[in-house]
Amino acid sequence: MTTPPHTTPGKKRCDHTSVGVLISSPTGILVFERATAPVGIAPIAGHVDQHGRPEQAARAEVTEEVGLAITDLRLKLARWRPNRCRRPAIGEVGHYWWVFQARATGRLNSSVREVRAPRWAHLSQLQQYAQRTAAYASGRISEAEFTVRPGLEPVWARFLHDLRLVLLTVTPSPRSTE
Repeated sequence: MTTPPHTTPGKKRCDHTSVGVLISSPTGILVFERATAPVGIAPIAGHVDQHGRPEQAARAEVTEEVGLAITDLRLKLARWRPNRCRRPAIGEVGHYWWVFQARATGRLNSSVREVRAPRWAHLSQLQQYAQRTAAYASGRISEAEFTVRPGLEPVWARFLHDLRLVLLTVTPSPRSTE
């Protein structure tokens, strides 16, 4: 059997649905540098895939990426974003996102495959990461510079702006969503 031209052997296709989870503590919001594409600092996120409903996907992604268990989960926003995916996709580029606020319990045990340098970021740190993303989006820093020292993953800069956790003065351009 041959592989259709729109797929890559051994790789899941993008289902155009994703969840994101903001876990807060007194020391900030849990973020990390993504160990896989796309480049950037982000909270927990992943495809809905076979997880069923977005709530189930959120719980599964938290466990998969950082080893915590969700004790409370609340939807903060749901919308389409034209962000690229590392998975092969058919049709329009982007995902319908459900972004949740969560409380979690357990010991942080990060996935080496997906997570680098997990940390609790204060709002002032998130703002600095957002400014770096805006500088990248406006061409003031190169893709190479952003890769070495990333800001927020562009889709997350927009979400955190929409949630009024950071202020963007430059909206990330299509270049920065790749």
